Amino acid sequence: MDTQHDSALTHALAGIPGPVPPSGVLHAVIPHTSRFTVVGNHLAQHAELSLVAIGVGVHIQSLPAGAAVGIKALAARFPEGEAKIACALRELEAHGYLHRTRVRLPKGRVATRTVFCNQPGAVLRGGVVPVVGPAVRSTGPARTPVREHIRVPEPVAVPEPTAVPEHRSVPEPDPVPEHRPVPEPDPVPQALHAPVRLPSRTAPTQPRRPLPHPQVLTPELRQAAAALLADLRRHAEELVLSEQDVEELVPGVAAWLERDATTDTIRRTLAADLPQPLKHPARLLRHRLTALLPAPLPGALDLTSPRRAPVTPFQTCDGCERAFRSHEPGHCRDCRAQYGEAA
Repeated sequence: MDTQHDSALTHALAGIPGPVPPSGVLHAVIPHTSRFTVVGNHLAQHAELSLVAIGVGVHIQSLPAGAAVGIKALAARFPEGEAKIACALRELEAHGYLHRTRVRLPKGRVATRTVFCNQPGAVLRGGVVPVVGPAVRSTGPARTPVREHIRVPEPVAVPEPTAVPEHRSVPEPDPVPEHRPVPEPDPVPQALHAPVRLPSRTAPTQPRRPLPHPQVLTPELRQAAAALLADLRRHAEELVLSEQDVEELVPGVAAWLERDATTDTIRRTLAADLPQPLKHPARLLRHRLTALLPAPLPGALDLTSPRRAPVTPFQTCDGCERAFRSHEPGHCRDCRAQYGEAA
């Protein structure tokens, strides 16, 4: 009873044509009727692209025209960081799937245009390149206009009518569709500038330091910390805190009070040199309580001077007048050996 059986999956696997392999993946193929994207195996099984680059390429190919595909937009959508996404975009650009060029808009502004090619090999051979957006005047050499890929219906072969008696009417065949001329689209615009290369490495984000907490949050510490935080707006009108902000910042102020910081010291530290305008007072107070936390005061035993080890004084040898260390006067080691004295 520890193994669950899915009857629907069992029937789906039973319908797989041909022999079932003993190991590896099995495909239960169900045709899509809506919301699907055709992706070539040259991208899904690319031998040189990383798995992150393949996933980013498939995601970009599934987006509609005009969607944001920058590093910030992709990092907000997926759990991968900006460094991984930037590296994946560079891989796609190196293998011809992604093209980023800078174009000049009609009002003089410069923008980055991103074009994703689902078949880079066809682009190199002069295939179809759909371009979305207004045409841009090009300063480079003229390019050959690319014909739009439009499917023209083939003529339908109509069989000749067979001989029938005169009293029967023969239905007329359907008219053959005429061949209409294919319109030529505007030429593909040329990029004004070279592709923009992103930096090879982005600055890593530093982890957020936790708010300090006291060893024991007593009711007295909680009450004193809450009163200090609520009283800050009397000294700086920008520091207006809600009840939730006061409740979250109470452990940080209690940690300062536990380390023998006075209320005046905490108030001056939190309310001094405020930025103008101050948009998030609770975040500023949290940062100052965390980054400027004072060190704990040393104890009485820590401030005493360390005890020095006792030093053996020097003595003058009565025999050879040489100095040696000893607590009592007498002879040095060589003279004791000469006179036969004990050490």
